[in-house]
Amino acid sequence: MKYVDEFRDRDLAKTIAEAIRQEADPTRSYNLMEFCGGHTHAIFRYGVKDLMPENVHFVHGPGCPVCVLPVRRLDDAVEIAERHDVILCTYGDMMRVPGTRQRSLIRAKADGADIRMVYSTLDALNIARSNPDRQVVFFAIGFETTTPPTAVAIRQAWKEGLRNFSVFCNHVLTPSAIGHILESPEVRDLGTVRIDGFLGPSHVSSVIGSEPYAFFAEEFGKPVVIAGFEPLDVMQSTLMLIRQINEGRHEVENEYTRVVTRDGNLKAQALVSKIFELRKSFEWRGLGTVPYSALKIRERFEAFDAEKRFAVTEKQSREVKSCECPAILRGVKKPTDCKLFGTVCTPDTPMGSCMVSSEGACAAYWTYGRHRQAASTRRKEAAA
Repeated sequence: MKYVDEFRDRDLAKTIAEAIRQEADPTRSYNLMEFCGGHTHAIFRYGVKDLMPENVHFVHGPGCPVCVLPVRRLDDAVEIAERHDVILCTYGDMMRVPGTRQRSLIRAKADGADIRMVYSTLDALNIARSNPDRQVVFFAIGFETTTPPTAVAIRQAWKEGLRNFSVFCNHVLTPSAIGHILESPEVRDLGTVRIDGFLGPSHVSSVIGSEPYAFFAEEFGKPVVIAGFEPLDVMQSTLMLIRQINEGRHEVENEYTRVVTRDGNLKAQALVSKIFELRKSFEWRGLGTVPYSALKIRERFEAFDAEKRFAVTEKQSREVKSCECPAILRGVKKPTDCKLFGTVCTPDTPMGSCMVSSEGACAAYWTYGRHRQAASTRRKEAAA
């Protein structure tokens, strides 16, 4: 299959791995953050980590939109579904994320709330068309990749005068998050987290292009390589980062040239700009409040803004006690550092969003079996 098989070639992988071993300076350590959860899963699924020298380390970042959504926003979505008798539409990963007191959307659905899993914004629009006497709310979540489809849905609802459709907007922006990570004391002071370079997100960059990363690459002196999701993409991007670090460069390079361009998808950007504007601040799980890091619906289209249509109460939202998702999302800890991992927290009984999402770091550690034996041992020790 073109653009897949050739990026999983065993012999090419051996060649790139040997180049990495030759060029990685044994006197230094390379700490590379893969921002996107898709990269984390590729690293574990294809054993990329096993092909790296001991001094090349992958640091898992907050590149999972389901994972970084704060508990308060999930609690608000549950309240909208339960108190306002709406049809709440959401993508599958959000259904099982635990909120305060382990209250998830799927539990609210079991208790009678009309919550439906959809595969696209068009599904949500069709539900609104088919239920003209009910209010339909689309729980919009994601980075720049999924923002254009939400903009399309709002524009289409506006054109049709579909007044029973609205959007609970939770779209966030990746460059702001990367800059926030680099400004944190944990990175500035070279404490718990040290980051020497970034594997830049793939699908996000297909929309926004590679240019938005240039500022913080220069400002913070950290190289960025936009990487594809296949194993050879990740390995070649790692080699490109090592070369930049060895040469003292901090530039934005694009390994994923078959998809990503410098300027990105200008048509999608224009539509997003027409429908949305920047929020002054937004809370991220693990990162706290990040200025100008999320989008809200413009006043012109506020009739389709669920936050303005449905009031929610002030509430005290809480993370699950002992869950290390916030620290894992900052790269401060690994999933195996969490005492809940593999004991009470599994894909069947998730305690945090990192175990639920298909892009979550905990899900990657668990899914490909590398840490199940250690988790099993921990469960037996806890039982004893």
